[in-house]
Amino acid sequence: MNKTVQIVKAYATDKQFKLKDGAGSDAVHTTPIYAYAVCKLETDKNLEGVGLAFTLGMGNNLVCDAIDYLAKHLEGREINELMSDFGTVFKAMADDPNFRWLGPHKGVVHLALASITNACFDLWAKTKGVPLWKLLIDLSPEAIINTLDLSYLEDVMTRKEAISILEKAEPEKEKRMGILNTGYRGYDTSVGWFNYSDEKIAENIKRVMDQGFTAMKLKVGSKNPQRDLRRAELVRKTAGENATIMLDANQQWNLPVALEICKDLKAIDPYWIEEPTHPDDIQAHIVLAREVEPVKLAMGEHLPNRVVFKNYLQSNCMAFNQVDAVRVGGVSEFIAISLMSKKFGVPVVPHVGDMGQIHQHLVLFNHIAIGHEALFLEHIPHLKPYFKNPAQVVDGRYQVPWEPGMGVEFKP
Repeated sequence: MNKTVQIVKAYATDKQFKLKDGAGSDAVHTTPIYAYAVCKLETDKNLEGVGLAFTLGMGNNLVCDAIDYLAKHLEGREINELMSDFGTVFKAMADDPNFRWLGPHKGVVHLALASITNACFDLWAKTKGVPLWKLLIDLSPEAIINTLDLSYLEDVMTRKEAISILEKAEPEKEKRMGILNTGYRGYDTSVGWFNYSDEKIAENIKRVMDQGFTAMKLKVGSKNPQRDLRRAELVRKTAGENATIMLDANQQWNLPVALEICKDLKAIDPYWIEEPTHPDDIQAHIVLAREVEPVKLAMGEHLPNRVVFKNYLQSNCMAFNQVDAVRVGGVSEFIAISLMSKKFGVPVVPHVGDMGQIHQHLVLFNHIAIGHEALFLEHIPHLKPYFKNPAQVVDGRYQVPWEPGMGVEFKP
């Protein structure tokens, strides 16, 4: 299946879902509404591209307005021709002279670009009749790099080097295809939302461990540090010494507070501490990473673009890269960041604001085509009922999706 498919109309829709009983809460976002700025690409065939950017409700309409403006770059284009040099089109949209002043490459405008880019990759896979992960692993290294904008990365990764990273991974590619048989391990975030009671957290841990999860995450960042310490100890005690436990402060602490509480949290042997302070403060993360060793830091959920990721990777303070394809400029920028991360030897464990629908494809590509270690992928199940083809997790492992595209269409 390889159709000639022309994009005739591109537009945004606003989808919002209220969560119940404290789900989705963290130290900063206390009453979230899970929302998507959805880009839809209508075509001259019976195919539709769908892309997502993720927000927490307020401002979702602003992202939709930006999608409606930027998506005009795509109308009239044939999708296979478009994707053969998508990096050039991506750069043109990111550098649109009417919008670049508002960023550049961050905030509302870049979220809109993420949704548009993801819709293009979704439609491209549908024209081939394959899931996104298969489209990506079957592309040649040159074809992959043609979809990327590598500008501002040339000091650490040229086009030639990016192609070389993919070429070097090819000899072991077939061996890594074994992940398609085992499924990709997940970790559960829904056990430990910030507003959950201690009792509910303990119940949730037992439930997800019965479902096959051995890794889980607790939201920290309380005004009273003793609450964080008590709850972290509760998770360790309930889950057991062999469980993998991550802690997520959602940027709540300043550096002095982070230095103090991260040292205290060492006692529960966390696998990582996530977003301990302001995401723009690279120097604070450098200091913190040095002072709290051997505890490792994870970040990326709120890093807006490949340039900031480059700087974090250069700083050696990022132990785990949590790039999110609905936060940076979609699949295209995600891949550029994954390639850089491979060069710097930093594993990619995406943040999953989109319930895993997109990232289940991208971690398969990262592992099979780039050679990243298959660690695990965040699992958040609250919106599963709203998708036509939701991510399926069995015995704590993401099952390989086979529907064409990304599988991000919502039920009517």
